[in-house]
Amino acid sequence: MHLPTLVRRSARTSRLSAEENAAWLQQHMSPYFFQVMADEEEALLLLSREMGRLRHNRHLILTDQEKRLVIACVDRPGSLYATLRRVGEQEISYAMFSHSNATMPGLDRELEIQRFEFDRRQNSDIDLNQPVTIPAALVHKVRVELRASFPDFDLKKLDRLLKILWLNNPEYIRMSPPSRIAYLVWLFDNGNASGGLFLDITKVERDGRYESRILLAVGNPPQEDFLLQLLEVFNRLGVGIRRAYCQTISNGIHPYFLGSFFVVTHQGEEIHRDSPLAARLKRELCTTQILSISSPAYRDYVVEGLLSGEDAALVNAFIAFCHTSLAHGLPERFGLEDVQGAFYDHPEMAQLLIRLFRVRFDPELIEREAPYAVALAEAQDAVEGYNTGHRWLDDIRRAVYRCCLLLVTHTLKTNFFVIEKQALAFRLDPGYLRQLGKEFTADLPEALPFRVTFFFSRFGAGYHVGFSDIARGGWRTVIARSADDYITSANSIFREVYVLANTQQLKNKDIYEGGSKLAVVLDASDLEQAGSDAENFRLYKLQYGIANAFLDIFITENGKAKDRRVVDYYGDDEPIEIGPDENMHDGMIEAIAALSKKRGYILGVGIMSSKRFGINHKEYGVTSTGVVAFAEITMAETAGIDMRRDRFSLKMTGGPNGDVAGNALRILLERCPGVQVRLILDGTAALYDPNGISHDELRRIVLARDLDAFNPEFLGEGGCIVYRTGRRVDGLKESHLRVSRAAAGLVEEWLDIDDFNRLYNSLVFTVKADLFIPAGGRPETIDSQNWQSFLDEDGVPSSGVIIEGANSYITPEARVHLQKSGVVLMRDASANKCGVISSSYEIIANLLLSEREFMEQKERYTGDVLAILEKRAADEARLILRRRLESGGTLLYSEISETISQNINSFYARLFEFFSARPELCLQPPFRQAILSHLPRMLRETPAYRQRIRKLPQKYLCAILAAEIGSSLVYSGSRDADFEDMIRRHLARVL
Repeated sequence: MHLPTLVRRSARTSRLSAEENAAWLQQHMSPYFFQVMADEEEALLLLSREMGRLRHNRHLILTDQEKRLVIACVDRPGSLYATLRRVGEQEISYAMFSHSNATMPGLDRELEIQRFEFDRRQNSDIDLNQPVTIPAALVHKVRVELRASFPDFDLKKLDRLLKILWLNNPEYIRMSPPSRIAYLVWLFDNGNASGGLFLDITKVERDGRYESRILLAVGNPPQEDFLLQLLEVFNRLGVGIRRAYCQTISNGIHPYFLGSFFVVTHQGEEIHRDSPLAARLKRELCTTQILSISSPAYRDYVVEGLLSGEDAALVNAFIAFCHTSLAHGLPERFGLEDVQGAFYDHPEMAQLLIRLFRVRFDPELIEREAPYAVALAEAQDAVEGYNTGHRWLDDIRRAVYRCCLLLVTHTLKTNFFVIEKQALAFRLDPGYLRQLGKEFTADLPEALPFRVTFFFSRFGAGYHVGFSDIARGGWRTVIARSADDYITSANSIFREVYVLANTQQLKNKDIYEGGSKLAVVLDASDLEQAGSDAENFRLYKLQYGIANAFLDIFITENGKAKDRRVVDYYGDDEPIEIGPDENMHDGMIEAIAALSKKRGYILGVGIMSSKRFGINHKEYGVTSTGVVAFAEITMAETAGIDMRRDRFSLKMTGGPNGDVAGNALRILLERCPGVQVRLILDGTAALYDPNGISHDELRRIVLARDLDAFNPEFLGEGGCIVYRTGRRVDGLKESHLRVSRAAAGLVEEWLDIDDFNRLYNSLVFTVKADLFIPAGGRPETIDSQNWQSFLDEDGVPSSGVIIEGANSYITPEARVHLQKSGVVLMRDASANKCGVISSSYEIIANLLLSEREFMEQKERYTGDVLAILEKRAADEARLILRRRLESGGTLLYSEISETISQNINSFYARLFEFFSARPELCLQPPFRQAILSHLPRMLRETPAYRQRIRKLPQKYLCAILAAEIGSSLVYSGSRDADFEDMIRRHLARVL
């Protein structure tokens, strides 16, 4: 053997083989393949030299770097799956798949190239204000391509969209042909225009063969194996990917997926825009936004071909509804696993319920009544006849199936058949609660809501509950950061939203909107870091998806759902207003308002309060305005204290940077020089000073910093600050810092966790003050088990007056006990009602003024609203105190508050029904004057604005009249005099 000779001979053979392979690649790979691989010459040379090795090896690694992986392999089923599994949890920023158009030399299979990049940009990297130089020639060519290929594209958007693409991947834009960039810009724009989910299927020709191009844009896509899930859809439907180009970019707020797939079917079936297969592809690809690949329904039924993705998503929604409907009162019998078992262990029952649901809501079904009756009878027989011989388990599952039947039979409209959805919505007739049975509703308020709407998302579920046709209330999202948190929160979410909406109904007595609440649970249990970008992305996906689902069913035209894919058994407009609550960020407030206006909801931007085009609660302190007004009147009339002149002591919960607590402190510091603030407690610290906390230091941090920013140097002798955030961990021992002021100066000490919790939790109960304003903290902090701690050893309350600035801080039972112990207590539905009143007037402004008009007159309009808030709070505070006096002290303050709400709401219901039956009266005297008297002074006194009331929706005119007349009858009327007038009028008619 002569090795140099062997090497020379091998080199000649290899060179010839490489040249042959290179010629074959040039002929049989897409021209675009070489364009996107222009930066990988070494990989192409290696492929040319070593392609023959694929006869004996599964794959050939062409590039393997930290941020890039390029693989050549034989086209076999599952090859892409295998690579994606290998990639694991790395965040893919770019993926390219390409096949040859012929089998490889010496093989009966085609060549497949896979390229992945892992260089995802962060939101902070996408600064649209930074200067960026994109070659002018490239911009010009892209502009020309857009004009030619997409003549309807708004070229004003090009610079912004192209800049985002460039900031994410300048090299890709630089080396891509203008036609490809134009398609990418167009796809990105359509994704934005369609609310973050866009799909387009077009038949195209390549090398004399037809294939289909599928373009998919997804705003804020699921981060868990999303690309793998898309490939599973193609594989399950018998669709092969010839080429694909996918990017995940950042738009500066969240990730964005832009994908182009060029596909053919394994069976040669055509895929064009109107083909049955294209319709299935659209449904399944869009359902990836709702169906989690970690769910058993996906893993055990979809992948195995037993259920479509759509039906699996529906089953998961069935499970979430039944669990949340049944577990709040009986969590030990109807836990999540118990409900899942009812569907997963008996898929035949799930299929029956799916079939019934489809017959009831399929918009393509012409003859519905007869097949629905048959399907309903079949499902009812199966449910009632369900019997496996395991009595205890059978009873549980039969209850689950009955609950699911009620969901199907009482849903009045759903967006299930809307393809481009990111969450499911089911608007129910609330009568289902009566049929559900007392066993499952005993822990709910007695009043039946006007509507219940259930929402289901890939990342959580929840409800909107409203007690009136026109209703408003906040949207809170509970973030569950562990599996236990999620189960616990999901168990109780329906009761929580029901109780909050019922309280809101009592609180909303002064305005034309009844009470409602929207609450959902976000499952963040699989995320590692609380408050991370990943958690925020998921939060936004949940909220924006539910907002779109909400609009799918509530946007109407002539009283019917506008989207003809929504079968509507209700048939009327539903004006529902939402406000920000827990975990609703400013950006999402603006996004939902803009989405509502764009999609044509009856309220436009008026769907959402506290936006820029509105009255921000924290900026103007609207809720606190009413809380302080209640405190001033109550303290004056029950304790003889003039808060603006006299000295008095105060304790409060909620931090200086909170909306209600912070603004209450601001107002008190401005108006009440004699206030001695003895205790403030928030989520970061507890601050106590027996001689009063420094006003100067409070002014420094109010509405700017949390309580842990208080400078301990300003503590008085005997005062202390205990830090929840100031903690240290030594092994398994956790301790918290307390800083105290002694005669000799400041003293630092570390409290173990038990001593810290004991002190932190007891201060609210033990610190004595004339006035207590709970303006933050968790609901039900003072309850039937601990209310006695609010009394000293002699039975004297630590505060004689409580003004509830926070919702449900004290339970109903504890309120009763405290009042019987001598506390003057003004409950939440009265004391903190001004926030919702302000939001109501914000919506009126949205309906009557343009954005420009509002912004020009904002300060004047807001000043008028603040004056209304002061009056509304004073009216009710004085009425409660007057009725207490008239009862000889026998009625409790909270009882009187509830009675006032019930009186006004009763009048409202009768008046709304009356004016709805006689709409022609609304704009006639004296009713027109009543509507005007409800409006802020600016609208009332400006002729141009005053004339616009006739443009208000008819329901709003009726509701405003009902609210204005109903509240004035209670606040301004005399029950005895009114009764006498009624008798006199009756006798005048009959005698």
